[in-house]
Amino acid sequence: MDSLEALRSRLTPLFPGLMGVQLVEVTPERVRASLLVRPDLCTTGDSMHGGAFMAFADTLGGVATFVNLPPNTRTTTIESSTKFLRGAPVGSTVQAECTAFHKGRTTMVWQTLVRGADDRLCAVVTQTQLVIPT
Repeated sequence: MDSLEALRSRLTPLFPGLMGVQLVEVTPERVRASLLVRPDLCTTGDSMHGGAFMAFADTLGGVATFVNLPPNTRTTTIESSTKFLRGAPVGSTVQAECTAFHKGRTTMVWQTLVRGADDRLCAVVTQTQLVIPT
C-alpha cells in the first residue's frame, strides 16, 4: 500500500488537489479526510455546493478502493447516491470518513459520512466502484 504522503502527492496535481482535499488517514478499512469550504466551492448563500460534497466523497471512495485493489487492476466509480442533510458554510472545514459496505472481487461499495465543523452530519454518500483488470 502507498504511504499517506505518497497518496497525497498523487492527488495534489489532480482534481482532488484543486479542491483542497486533505487526506488524514488511509487504511484498507477506512479513509478520512478534511476539506476547507472555500467560496469557490460554494453555491448561493455561501454554502458548500452539492457537487463539492459529491466530489469530496467520490475521492475518498476512489482512494479506499485503490488501496484495496489486487495487482493488475484499476477502478472507476459506476454508481453514486448522495443524501444531503444540511449545508456547510463558507470558511468552515468539513470532515469525512469512508468505510466499506462490500469489498468484492469485481465491485466495492463504500459509504462516506461528511460532517460539518460542529460534527453534525451534512451528507451521506454511497458509491460503487468497479474493479477493472488491466
